[in-house]
Amino acid sequence: MKSWPETTVERTAQLRHLRNGAPEVMKAFANIAQSALAPKALDRKTKELIAVGISVAVRCDDCIGFHVKAAIEQGASQEEVTEAPATAIYMGAGSSVTYATHALDAYAQFASPNTNPSSTSRDKGASEAPSAERMSG
Repeated sequence: MKSWPETTVERTAQLRHLRNGAPEVMKAFANIAQSALAPKALDRKTKELIAVGISVAVRCDDCIGFHVKAAIEQGASQEEVTEAPATAIYMGAGSSVTYATHALDAYAQFASPNTNPSSTSRDKGASEAPSAERMSG
């Protein structure tokens, strides 16, 4: 695997090509970035640390490189850069746990004797919950 600095330099060169090929879109994106990162209630370093955490959450390797570099340029310490993805890990696990309750809700609805799931012509009139065989294929 290439080093982060090498990858970031290569990606920056490719972004220049993209700016030349789609200048209006890339200018609009740059304006969004400048506006989002402008220091207001949160300083720039804090916003870059948030971006590091989001980069981990959305699994964007290039974003990680860009935002870790920017966070360091804004004075972020190793401890701060470590805590940002730790929060993303927590949120990923937390949202997975919470979202898992949707599977329990679906089970309760499909397993209920009062449920009449939509059926295909093959099993018209069936009032039981769909079998694993029917759900998988």
